[in-house]
Amino acid sequence: MNGTIRVVALRILAACIMCGFVTVAATGQSPTSAPTPTQAASAPRGKTAAEQFKNIKVLKDVPADEFIPAMQFISASLGVECQFCHVQDAFEKDDKKPKQTARKMMEMMFAIDKDNFEGHLAVTCNSCHRGSIHPVATPTVMAEQPRAGMEAGKNSAAASETIEVGGASDEALGQTLIEKYVKAVGGVGAVDKTSSRVMKGTITFGDSKVPIDIYCKAPDMRVSFTHTPDGDSVTAFDGHEGWLGFPGRPVREMHGADIDGASMDADLHFAANLKDMFSKTQVHGMEKIGERDAYLVVGEREGKTPLDLYFDKESGLLVRLVRFADTPLGQLPTQIDYADYKDAGGVKIPFRWTLARPGGRFTIQISEVKVNVPVDDAKFARPAEHKQGSTPKP
Repeated sequence: MNGTIRVVALRILAACIMCGFVTVAATGQSPTSAPTPTQAASAPRGKTAAEQFKNIKVLKDVPADEFIPAMQFISASLGVECQFCHVQDAFEKDDKKPKQTARKMMEMMFAIDKDNFEGHLAVTCNSCHRGSIHPVATPTVMAEQPRAGMEAGKNSAAASETIEVGGASDEALGQTLIEKYVKAVGGVGAVDKTSSRVMKGTITFGDSKVPIDIYCKAPDMRVSFTHTPDGDSVTAFDGHEGWLGFPGRPVREMHGADIDGASMDADLHFAANLKDMFSKTQVHGMEKIGERDAYLVVGEREGKTPLDLYFDKESGLLVRLVRFADTPLGQLPTQIDYADYKDAGGVKIPFRWTLARPGGRFTIQISEVKVNVPVDDAKFARPAEHKQGSTPKP
């Protein structure tokens, strides 16, 4: 029985990988996320949700590739699966009352934001539901004594005024902390000398663990092979486009937040390039990551969602990164925690990272790293039979 359960769990992991949940960074910095069910695999650019999917009533005009992330936002906000609102294998049907209610709730949310917040998504599904089917209308009682300084770390304005690192303060402190991070990993020179990195390890999802191989090549190519019971799941980015593949299933192209995450993941010189990534950085106080203090730096990016960067107070190393995927209903967060930093060709990289999203989490542990070894560009190319417009081989 235990063996059967393990195989089922591994196949669930494989399905998550194919859906984009477990897309793995070749840089050792941060796996990309934004899961997309097979239903959205063929959603072409330019189409609206109403043109791509059946019986869309509220989100008719949103881009088709933003529709499934919007559904994921609802799922995460209410703590439910797709079948709570939808009929299995017949998502277009209106047989379930929760689907009717969901439409009314979205319209109410949009009206609140339009009338009170100039159309900005200040109020979302999660504002009231917080992971529960029923909105939480009554404040909860305190279950334990608050930790000292817990709220102070979240008060960005007050906390940032009191922090000093190397004589810098306020906005300049964000750049100072990034510079400290670059020095901590080995310096710009060492980072820029890395032309390739090949890693072997395992990925753990719940009680299941499978092998994974990750290849990356400068400046911005990466591919991972997760070895599941049914075959290899592949996540690749060639510097321009990204794709995910799994045996017996159609390849899914990356769009939107997938591409944004993949481009960061594939940046082999991520640490050295980090300083120029932001239009503005600001320190939002200090928080606990495990038992250690870390500075929170929020980096604003032109035309993209911000990044939350947590730098260890003592070592200066990046211990957590949070990034956000925009959806028509709100932002979906992805949190990546980094640990077990070791030297790899003169650069310190995390040998363990854990990715957590509203729907689950997984951990990658690296056991072997090879640096500046030959890696053929063909390793990152999408198979010819999967390219857009081609006919799959029988």
